[in-house]
Amino acid sequence: MTSPAANPVRPVASETVADLAALAEELRAANINPRTGLATDYLNHFNEAVMLLEMVPDMPECADDFLSWRPLSYAEHFTASNFKARDLAIEAYNAADKRIRAEFDNITNAITAILIAVSDAMRNAQQDTTRAKLAEQATGWVKPLVMQAGGVINGDGAADVEYIMTH
Repeated sequence: MTSPAANPVRPVASETVADLAALAEELRAANINPRTGLATDYLNHFNEAVMLLEMVPDMPECADDFLSWRPLSYAEHFTASNFKARDLAIEAYNAADKRIRAEFDNITNAITAILIAVSDAMRNAQQDTTRAKLAEQATGWVKPLVMQAGGVINGDGAADVEYIMTH
C-alpha cells in the first residue's frame, strides 16, 4: 500500500497501486504536482501582469499593456492556453484536496483583487508618475503572493497534509 502522500490527485473509486503510480507519473510529466493537483503554469498568468507593472516606471506606455491584462480563473487560463495537458490540469485542480485548493484560491483571489484595483486606479490616474508609483506598489504586494501560491502548488502550503482523494 502506498502512503497517502504518494497518492496522486484524482478521485477514482478503486485504483491499484500501479494505477496510482502511473497517474502520478502522468501528472509529473505534465508539470502538475501529483500531491497537490496544481500546476505552476497558472502563475504565468500573474507573472505576465507583474512583468508589465515592472516596466511601467521606465516605460510609461506599458501601462496600456497592463490595462489590457484580464484576470482568468484557473480553468479559464488552461482552457485558453496551449498547455498540452490542459484538460488534465483542470481535472486535477477540480479533484484537489479542498483545503489545498481553498488556500491556493484565497491567494490567487487576493492577487486578482490587487491587480484589478491597481488597474482601476491606473485608469483614473492622470500622471505617469502616479501610474509608476501604483505599479511599484502593486509589484511589491503581488510578487510575494505569487511566490506563496507557488509554495502551495509545490506542497509547501499550510494546508499541505497527507491525504487520499476519494469520491
